[in-house]
Amino acid sequence: MDPADIMFLTAAVAITVTFLLTIASLHLRRGVPLPPGSLGIPLIGETLQLVAAYRTENPEPFIDERVKKYGPVFKTHVFGEPTVFMTEPDTNRLLLQNEGTLFDCSYPGSISNLLGRHSLLLMKGELHKRMHSLTMSLGSSSVIRDRLLVDMDRLIRSNLAGWSDRILLMEEAKKITFELTMKQLMSFDPGEWTESLRKEYVLVIEGFFSVPSSIFSPTYRRAIQARTKVAEALNLVVRQRRKDKERDGAKKKDVLGTLLDTDDHFSDEQIADYLVALLVAGYETTSTMMTFAVKYLTETPRALAQLKEEHDRIRGKKDHLDDLNWEDYKSMTFTQCVINESLRMANIIGGVFRRAITDIDIKGHRIPKGWRVFASFRAVHLNPEHFEDARTFNPWRWQSNSGMLMPGKIFTPFGGGTRLCPGYEIARVAISIFLHRLLTTYSWIPTEDDKSVYFPTTRTKKRYPIHVRRLDATSDVDQKD
Repeated sequence: MDPADIMFLTAAVAITVTFLLTIASLHLRRGVPLPPGSLGIPLIGETLQLVAAYRTENPEPFIDERVKKYGPVFKTHVFGEPTVFMTEPDTNRLLLQNEGTLFDCSYPGSISNLLGRHSLLLMKGELHKRMHSLTMSLGSSSVIRDRLLVDMDRLIRSNLAGWSDRILLMEEAKKITFELTMKQLMSFDPGEWTESLRKEYVLVIEGFFSVPSSIFSPTYRRAIQARTKVAEALNLVVRQRRKDKERDGAKKKDVLGTLLDTDDHFSDEQIADYLVALLVAGYETTSTMMTFAVKYLTETPRALAQLKEEHDRIRGKKDHLDDLNWEDYKSMTFTQCVINESLRMANIIGGVFRRAITDIDIKGHRIPKGWRVFASFRAVHLNPEHFEDARTFNPWRWQSNSGMLMPGKIFTPFGGGTRLCPGYEIARVAISIFLHRLLTTYSWIPTEDDKSVYFPTTRTKKRYPIHVRRLDATSDVDQKD
């Protein structure tokens, strides 16, 4: 045998023995067993099974199989670490409500590196509390009503005005949400610079669930390079705005203006990291939700017809070019049912990662200190024990059961606790306006069958291609082309 082969075999045996001894010692620790489950093979664990499962059309195959075999709390080994999956409302709530005492925020290295060490997602302690509170205030109902809603409506209307024939809905929705986020964060109107920045963002997001190594992963290498370009571009904006403020006291009522005006004296790098994370959040999640809402509606003609009736009534009270206002938004009651059900079905945020900061006993098992934990929102949302006929799109369930399905208890599309998504109401308003302008401007049909996949993010394989037709060229919603 070649000496190199002998060395490789010896190293493999040593890794395996160490791996097994470590797991054995954890099982015997204080007499409390680990959750049931399999850690797969050394180093790789069950990562390949997870990735393969979520690239199918089944929304939760990896968890379904293991819950059936091991129960609602089980161990596995994914993305390089032993991880405990939790799939019930009470265990998920325990995780969400015990930030900083039992659990700390923890994400795979690729996400952490690409967002930046000063991003809101990775902040902890008092700094996170202050910045989360600040971000929530910037997306409050009053701010949306008084400052953001008109800009949101006009940007969406402007984008839709350019549609014709065949479009990729997910791509068009991403352009819309990126422009909305740029306007909210830095008061930028759409242009060549914002579109160039958006293309770099696409590369950043593609690297989120890659191996965090520039040597072994070309996707991650491209993402890091794109992230550097994005940070440099944002740093230039921050420096210029800081100079303008110091020179003539110029202040804009946007997120960047607020950050420059706080008493925390953030550095340019800190502000840029913060903006990077908010751009990612606004760009990816809301646009995907817009796409899936349209997909589900198209597949459920009765829901589409009822939603169109609601928006035609709103349109009928206004001149064609009138901006939407807060009263219009608040009257979109069935729209909110559609959004809730789309959030529940698509689960753009399938769950959250945390790390145990102490040994935690739960349901007769122990999660060891230092282990990663994943609370699965999708597993709860698609469980028929909580939602009847859970894997069927049914927006009417929210009309009869809205009081029972309280956000933060069972329905957690925006997370919860101290890390509740601070932009959740902005997302709802943006989706509502988008659906209004789409339904009152166009009819559409899918141009080909498009399947859903759930890794590395929830999306459709073909970006949902549709053929659109302006309603002023046809009398009703034509579903036959």
